[in-house]
Amino acid sequence: MGSLISCTVAEVFLQHLEHIYIRPLIETKSIQFYTRYIDDILIIYDTDSTNHVYLAQYTNTMHANLQFNPTLESNGYINFLDLRIVRRSTHLEIDIYRKLTPTDTTIHFTFNHPNEHKLAAYRYHIGRMLNRPLKTVQQKREWLTILHIAQQNGFPPTVIH
Repeated sequence: MGSLISCTVAEVFLQHLEHIYIRPLIETKSIQFYTRYIDDILIIYDTDSTNHVYLAQYTNTMHANLQFNPTLESNGYINFLDLRIVRRSTHLEIDIYRKLTPTDTTIHFTFNHPNEHKLAAYRYHIGRMLNRPLKTVQQKREWLTILHIAQQNGFPPTVIH
């Protein structure tokens, strides 16, 4: 921790573990899909080949200093990073996931900050909305959320539009 090289060492170490322990599960089709962003992992698995209890036990034997704490799908969906993945009978559907916060605070429009800084959060949220495969109703809901957050932080709607 704290060293400039620690992130690189951690990434090499995790890739090594994935190669040794996860790759065989992918090759045998027990795991249908595996992805990781830093230390957040999403696994889609075949329930005919394995189950969450086995996967949790298996991953927790990969290394003595690693502890995996799985979050299971609930009510047909799971949140991964800023996505909500919804399982339908024939396909997966993507939606935007927002962690619950007590306030939707960004840099207030009237604060003495460069406009580039004040608009950064909105550029991110609008870009995410436009670049995800969202249905029209999901995109409209997200747009209204963005406009609401902007209004709460003093932004004229014309600035966000």
